[in-house]
Amino acid sequence: NLHIEHGQIFGFLGPNGCGKSTSIRLLTGLLKPTGGSAWVLGFNLPEQAEQLRRHIGYMTQKFSLYPNLTLLENLEFVGRIYGLSRSEGSARIKQLIAHYQLGELQNQMAGTLSGGQKQRLALAAAVLHKPRLLFLDEPTSAVDPENRREFWERLFDLCDQGTSILVSTHYMDEAERCHQLAIMDNGELKVQGTPQALMNN
Repeated sequence: NLHIEHGQIFGFLGPNGCGKSTSIRLLTGLLKPTGGSAWVLGFNLPEQAEQLRRHIGYMTQKFSLYPNLTLLENLEFVGRIYGLSRSEGSARIKQLIAHYQLGELQNQMAGTLSGGQKQRLALAAAVLHKPRLLFLDEPTSAVDPENRREFWERLFDLCDQGTSILVSTHYMDEAERCHQLAIMDNGELKVQGTPQALMNN
């Protein structure tokens, strides 16, 4: 059982193969469960997975945007997928490009960006439609410590704006920054609580 509060950063911690990514794919409606049930933002999965996708953002561990499109073209494409009007999408993209310091890169092919730049682009794409819930699957695994710190500051900004976040990580320093934390092993949820409570046990 897993319950995630509104407006919190909830962390998944555990070794490779323990079920973090599978759990995220189940909760985003990308995988069908073999048993049990899930309610995400009031939507029942897997039956209402399509309706849910309009309200969530998902950033995969591996960069999944189009490398042969420019940064700007990728964001415009994602905006169309989420049904944003041309004027609404343009305004939102302009806002995100400025916020994530991507202005000088907007006409550069996404495949030529550095790890940190790809990370910022992927996050901008994931929040383009202002999702209520954001899923992040080991989003900092391919970036340096400085980019990791900056990324987490952006997560706290999103959280302050009311976005709930579920993030999987291998890093203990990131786990300690979550409001709630679940430790998984071999497909099972072993323990859940605040980082401080788990460290005290």
